Amino acid sequence: MLLNCHSYFSLRYGMIPEKDLLELCVQNDYNAMALTDINNTSGCLNFIRLAEKYDIKPIVGIDFRNGIQQKFVGLAKNNTGFQELNEYLSKHSHQKLEFPDQAPMLENVFFIYPFEQLLKTKKEVFRPNEYIGISIKDLNRVQFSTLRDRLDKFVILHPVTFRHKKDFSAHRLLRSIDENTLLSKISGFGTGEETEQILPSNILKYHFKNFDSIIHNTEKLMDECHIHFTFGENREHQNLKIYTQSEAEDYQRLRQKSYDALGYRYGDNITDQIFDRISMELEMIQKQNFIPFFLVNHDIVSYARQKGYFYVGRGSGANSIVAYLLGITNVDPIELDLYFERFINIHRKNPPDFDIDFSWKDREDITDYIFKKFGTKGQAALLGTYSTFQHSAAVRELGKVFGLPTYEIDALSDGKYDPKKLDQLSGLVIKYAQYFQENNQPNHLSIHAGGILISERPINYFSATDLPPKGFPTTQFDMVIAEDVGLNKYDILSQRGLAKIKETLEIIKYNRPDAPEIDIDDVKQFKLDPKINNLIKQAQCIGCFYVESPAMRMLLKKLEVDNYLGLVAASSIIRPGVAKSGMMREYILRHQDHDRAKDAHPILLDLMPETYGIMVYQEDVIKVAHYFAGLTLGEADVIRRGMSGKFRGRDEFEFVKAKFFKNCKNKKYDPIVTGQIWAQIASFAGYAFAKGHSASYAVESYQTLFLKAYYPLEFMVAVLNNGGGFYGPELYVHEARMMGANVLAPCVNHSNVQAVIKGTDIYLGMSALNEIEEKTIIKIIEAREAEGDFTSLNNFLDRVAISIEQITILIRIDAFRFTKIDKKTLLWKAHFRLNKAPQKVPQKQLFQVEVKEFDLPKFETSPTDEAYDQIELLGFPLCSPFDLVKNPMSKSVMSKDLHQYINQDIIQYGYLVAVKNTRTSKGERMQFGTFLDQEGQFIDTVHFPQVAAKYNFSNKGVYKIYGKVIDEFGFLSIEVTEIVRMDLSLR
Repeated sequence: MLLNCHSYFSLRYGMIPEKDLLELCVQNDYNAMALTDINNTSGCLNFIRLAEKYDIKPIVGIDFRNGIQQKFVGLAKNNTGFQELNEYLSKHSHQKLEFPDQAPMLENVFFIYPFEQLLKTKKEVFRPNEYIGISIKDLNRVQFSTLRDRLDKFVILHPVTFRHKKDFSAHRLLRSIDENTLLSKISGFGTGEETEQILPSNILKYHFKNFDSIIHNTEKLMDECHIHFTFGENREHQNLKIYTQSEAEDYQRLRQKSYDALGYRYGDNITDQIFDRISMELEMIQKQNFIPFFLVNHDIVSYARQKGYFYVGRGSGANSIVAYLLGITNVDPIELDLYFERFINIHRKNPPDFDIDFSWKDREDITDYIFKKFGTKGQAALLGTYSTFQHSAAVRELGKVFGLPTYEIDALSDGKYDPKKLDQLSGLVIKYAQYFQENNQPNHLSIHAGGILISERPINYFSATDLPPKGFPTTQFDMVIAEDVGLNKYDILSQRGLAKIKETLEIIKYNRPDAPEIDIDDVKQFKLDPKINNLIKQAQCIGCFYVESPAMRMLLKKLEVDNYLGLVAASSIIRPGVAKSGMMREYILRHQDHDRAKDAHPILLDLMPETYGIMVYQEDVIKVAHYFAGLTLGEADVIRRGMSGKFRGRDEFEFVKAKFFKNCKNKKYDPIVTGQIWAQIASFAGYAFAKGHSASYAVESYQTLFLKAYYPLEFMVAVLNNGGGFYGPELYVHEARMMGANVLAPCVNHSNVQAVIKGTDIYLGMSALNEIEEKTIIKIIEAREAEGDFTSLNNFLDRVAISIEQITILIRIDAFRFTKIDKKTLLWKAHFRLNKAPQKVPQKQLFQVEVKEFDLPKFETSPTDEAYDQIELLGFPLCSPFDLVKNPMSKSVMSKDLHQYINQDIIQYGYLVAVKNTRTSKGERMQFGTFLDQEGQFIDTVHFPQVAAKYNFSNKGVYKIYGKVIDEFGFLSIEVTEIVRMDLSLR
């Protein structure tokens, strides 16, 4: 009887989660329900999956609307009909087409036209699969309409959109947000009706008691709809099933490529262990039908190598020797003794994760290749994700809807308000922002960071697709639903670290033509290099992938990491969950005092001796669940997956969680110990890395560390040109200077779009200048390449068409310093030359026209003026920021001498680099600061809640820091008692 139900995936319209719809269906005595979201199929597969639990027959379709004007409702008779609907919706979505009055000819779909719409279109002829939808309010009008004789086509069309009145109020807010208008201006025509709530089955039938044929038609139509997908343990493998021409050929290709690479990977060190591991993996991969998955990933990285693209393969697939041999990863699972069952086991339905990182400059071409190779028949799509209303976004949207001034919205968004003092409107903003959060209300569909689906069937068999600006079809469901139905993503990600490596190698060839050839993949040699390992031990890793953050610097020093295996562990220990559980501190303690490892449970210590009995990697969760709690490997993997995202709270997860505690009780473990171990699992499993994943990160870290150790200036130029890393450009400029570079402001004769290096001189790129236009930079470079360097300002203006605004930027940053003329004089001359609009194309002159020179007064300038121009145009000064402090600074301690003042109160002056805000276990705000001292060395500070509440230090500048020197495992920091920002000199 319910043919037009909307979930909250009727974006900015509906309010009901799929689960709640089904519960309403049961509570109101229905045995079937049709989910028909507005121009969307996001909820369909999960609705079908959940319906079995509630013993409800699921029917799926689409409510086709232009805006909120309903045209017709399509219901899938079967899976083919669902695919037809998805294809039709996708076409209109991709081409931004409106829906016509007439539904398309789709053989396996029922279409229902709302009665009110038919009164406008005057439609009188209906196909066998077309019906007329009658709502309760339509009943009194039917007998007076031209359609009164078509009772055979009438079906009940009672829309369900809200659970209760609060949902309807929230719906009006969503409609106002969507229309970008005030709530007071949203009309009834722009919203649904409050009556769109579910009625008990007997009440709905009662309204149609005089129209038995309508009830009969409705029930008959619903009886003829059958949709089926398999989920969970019984799901069908839906990824590409054959890569070549047959399964046998696929297996032979995978086997051959694996053995062909043995010599390259292992040389003369091939052992029986290696042969056994290959044989075991190939057998398991074949048994699990994952061969095409490996071959597709190999295809992708082979294309990348052919194009000269750098990449890093990571994820649980890095535990695989076959992946290592195929070049998908650079991690040797034999060397690291990687846990085989984390990569694959007979109980695992999902293939291993291969997260393949490419340079941010190369990923788009890789994606394009994948779609051209595997998506010509509609079998490839980017994976969607849902962006839900989080507190800040919800408050800002609702604040605008209620007409609040910006300063009030800012205060509500930042949490800077007293709940007891809120007025009525502000109270409503907070109330409904919380309601949207609690409801997990989707705001819009987005794109997964890197997931691509390649299926055996067309993607439209499972979902309609959008076409976002990236230009590739994107599913309307997320990765959890994709996995549920048997579609496993290929992760094609991007990062700037790989572009840094590639560009550094290119810069080295230019700046050091005599440098020896570099094999950047020779990581085995890098791991043994004392110069590189010393950089790690001293935490001198600024600019290097994954090891440059303040937290990582701290951890490397505390652990005194000086080798590859130590870096692998540190890469996972730094993840939020290990720190949250308190096990990061315990790991450090056990690392420094190995006898302390005896505190670990004997089984845990036996399972994880390398990490002192502490869970550090994802596979540790599987080991503990399997060997400690006696779960099967499949159940253990459910626990690992369930610790993150939407999988937590599902029935299968809750069942396995209960079994974990039951098994531990049967094994007579101390309940307190069991609880502690579960708390460890719960606190970090969703955040931790697989060991192979951490090892992949460590490989890239070593590659960047090699470049920094031996080619530091070239490396820092590449870092600057690829968006930096954890820090802003200023710190990388500082780091380059600390390593011997002479960093210079942009120059019209030396600079390009991005930074360039000439010997030890680094010229910042012109693109680093605020408000400089790309076309200006291109003109300058083209003119310089055509006729050589500029010889004067007049020569520049003769050759480059430029506005006074753009030339002013260049003069103020001292880009004409080669003229030896001060900036103020140059500005005067530029204004004189450009007192009218510049020529669009400078005319080449046969004879040099003499420009009249004037006797100008001598202009005064100062280093402070220079610095402020740089701050305005670059975002930071090129001089020491301490030179800009207004008043003399008292005597203070330098970072290199801190070890002499442990547990003593000192004063330091520091230039702010980074601030990390966090919360204590009591919810109080505390902070960690990173500063530079006057010698350019790091200062690390800790601001406990009492100090954090009293002193704000979020603004850039030089600070006077009072505090006590604390030594924690060899890492020195300042426990701040007072911090004051220093006044700067005026221009």
